Amino acid sequence: AKTTVPDFGMLSSGLSSFHGITRNPWNTANNTGGSSSGAAAAAAAGYGPLHIGTDIGGSVRLPAAWCGLVGFKPTLGRIPIDPYYTGRTAGPMTRTVDDCVLMMQHLARPDARDATSLPPLTREWSNQPLSVKGLRIGLMLEPGAGLQPEGFVCEAVEQAARLFEAHGAKVTLIPPIMDRAQLDGLDQFWRARQWGDLSALSSEQFDKVLPYIRDWAAPGADISGVQAVQGFNQTFEMRRRAAQAFSDLDLILSPTNQVNAFPAQWPSPSNDPQLPFEHIVFTVPWNMGEQPALSINCGFAADGMPIGLQMIAPRFADIWLLQIAKTYESWRGAIHQWPNPN
Repeated sequence: AKTTVPDFGMLSSGLSSFHGITRNPWNTANNTGGSSSGAAAAAAAGYGPLHIGTDIGGSVRLPAAWCGLVGFKPTLGRIPIDPYYTGRTAGPMTRTVDDCVLMMQHLARPDARDATSLPPLTREWSNQPLSVKGLRIGLMLEPGAGLQPEGFVCEAVEQAARLFEAHGAKVTLIPPIMDRAQLDGLDQFWRARQWGDLSALSSEQFDKVLPYIRDWAAPGADISGVQAVQGFNQTFEMRRRAAQAFSDLDLILSPTNQVNAFPAQWPSPSNDPQLPFEHIVFTVPWNMGEQPALSINCGFAADGMPIGLQMIAPRFADIWLLQIAKTYESWRGAIHQWPNPN
């Protein structure tokens, strides 16, 4: 079956001009996040066990965290995608690591239609837990720009890090990768790109686009080619910093979401078209750096909403990262009480 996304896949929200509002099964007053909103809601509500999302800035991991799922963004090119684009990947969204591994066995196959497609792996996908003794783990709790993570979210992520430490890993606090210049540069480039797409629509089609999307993209009409390139070049700085972070680390842990819940009717956690990407600061650098990154539930807030832990590994360490996620899941335990869609 096909599940919904917001307009152009450009919102981290379940709001769509075509399908209306997709609500979070944990609390229908809350948002699923997006852009893989329908897949997240379907997985959390139990409409089938296996789901696929796409992710260019966090669109698999963000809704997975808000809906209590395992959301896996593999190394760029591990799953072929059409059309391919800088940072764009597809990935599983499931209730368990086991199901995520099962999907990767079938999704991670080369396809010449994707020019970024990677060669086949020489080893089998595995869900066997691994020892974390001696692992060098970086704990990133500061986003560097955008929204500050809520205190209880950081506490839950820190508790997860302490579990790794208790099993023999060495955990060190590390600084953020992102800063204001990177986030604003990416925003500027994406506005120009989106305005180009909107400009190609008929007036009738344009009027159907969510006002939030139109308001966000409108300044793109006045962004020069030089400014757009300068914005795009920030993706290379993200890539440089993301790679550098793994020069002395094996794994990075962070919150997935800075905001743990927001209203179902909102098009973004900030609800402001001039501040559209304040919530993707923990997720987007790994798209541009191409590292595999995974969100997994690490607890619940006082209001019952899931909290997401993000795990990031070096490029091409996809199988290893899933095994580490299985290790953490075996300590914490999988979620057994899911929302009842009835």
